[in-house]
Amino acid sequence: MDKLITFAVPCYNSAEYMDHCISTLLSVGEDAEIILVDDGSTKDSTPEICDRYAEKYPNIVKVIHQENGGHGEGVNQGLRNATGMYYKVVDSDDWLDTDALQKVMVKLKELSEQKLDMMVCNYVYEHVEDNTQHTMHLRNVFPENVVFTWDDIKGFSVSQCLLMHSVIYRTEMLRKCGVTLPKHTFYVDNIFVFTPLPYVKSIYYMDVDLYRYFIGREDQSVNESIMASRIDQQLRVTKAMIDAHKIEDVYAVSKKLGKYMKKYLAMMMTISGIFCELCDYEDKDEKRKDLWQYLRNKDEKLYKHIRWHCIWSFACLQSYPGRKLGIILYRIARKIYKFN
Repeated sequence: MDKLITFAVPCYNSAEYMDHCISTLLSVGEDAEIILVDDGSTKDSTPEICDRYAEKYPNIVKVIHQENGGHGEGVNQGLRNATGMYYKVVDSDDWLDTDALQKVMVKLKELSEQKLDMMVCNYVYEHVEDNTQHTMHLRNVFPENVVFTWDDIKGFSVSQCLLMHSVIYRTEMLRKCGVTLPKHTFYVDNIFVFTPLPYVKSIYYMDVDLYRYFIGREDQSVNESIMASRIDQQLRVTKAMIDAHKIEDVYAVSKKLGKYMKKYLAMMMTISGIFCELCDYEDKDEKRKDLWQYLRNKDEKLYKHIRWHCIWSFACLQSYPGRKLGIILYRIARKIYKFN
């Protein structure tokens, strides 16, 4: 590997935001490789901005212009071309805190001989609508200042989850696990962070607020109405996560990781159920039932666990009152945590 870290930045008509994002990544200097993936942008100057950075920083910035394939294909393309020991995806409208990033780079250098599989840092919701912040940390879950394994972790709370914003993966480990994201599909970041987990044998947690997640715009993919309109893509992602692993096999190796992955899938089933209810499709009940049947066909034991023994599944009950209660609980959580 030529570089310590590769930052992949999928860009799609993001001229308004990308300068801020890229400038924070450039603060690392030549220890970093920045791959700007122009995903068929046509509505603004995104392609020209990408080329300008590549020309100005030829030893740091690479540009890939591709036909539109969606965010997932941007992540795939970055991984195919990465030369960094570590791989981090940064969306073009988000950014990294430069002070935290310098600390992360020092630690990655320090641990480079150990070939750490995953580094985890905090991420911060930067709310555009009211200019507030909300930090998501894992200091109650992970040990600090030490390399550890899944057997060393504590339990995740209801509000805590590993997202793409929080992880830095070792590039070769990602390639070994074969993670490939579907084209033209939103919400694939869940697949990206979920699929590699059983391959992760060594972890380091830094309690620094690294990733700044710019959220609250009406046109964002996580906007409630947009998520409801894209329910088929949410269902596709959830099914891909069900297919990714036999959870009982994971559980046999690490009970704590298996328990967390069950929780993650339960959360995805809940979210899918809620947005099936929120969407305007006439066949939304069939879509929800089809997802549960898909899980049952793939893994009867996991189906029973999530369906009847997990608190998350309470929001996905087939009854009309249960579904409405699920929406109420979801909206209360959204007000508290402001995740979209």
